[in-house]
Amino acid sequence: MGDISVEPFIPILRKKVMKKSIMFLIGGLVTCVHISAQSNIFIKDGKAINGYDAVAYFTESKPVQGKDELVYSWNNARWYFSSQQNLDSFKVVPEKYAPQYGGYCAYGLSEGHKAPTSPIAWTIVDGKLYLNYNSDVLKLWSKDRLERIEKADKNWPEIKDKKSL
Repeated sequence: MGDISVEPFIPILRKKVMKKSIMFLIGGLVTCVHISAQSNIFIKDGKAINGYDAVAYFTESKPVQGKDELVYSWNNARWYFSSQQNLDSFKVVPEKYAPQYGGYCAYGLSEGHKAPTSPIAWTIVDGKLYLNYNSDVLKLWSKDRLERIEKADKNWPEIKDKKSL
């Protein structure tokens, strides 16, 4: 009996292993994107509001980056805070400080879809925090803000569980 050489099969085996590895990685990525897209909270890099402090919008009237050591999990998202006092305030009544529509773009919601947001495109109306895609969209949203809020409020219950783009 002669020895059987595996050398002719190495390129085929490599191709199969690479294909399976790529499919595994793509499957994991699709799962991560799917979970994030279906979340009621806009999460980027595992953080709500991109890691900005939700309470600071109210107390300091500006976006303030949260600290890694001041994190609180709420509504399937990680919320970051710039001070222990802000974290404690959020814990007591998160609905008071969390952005409307789970932090998705208020303008986008008024148009009937979810869109990501920038923590620097924000406003507070009647004690509620609203975020928008960017500063240009914030300007558009601000032109007829109350009408847009009314539309977004109406759309949110139907849209919140749908995938975002």
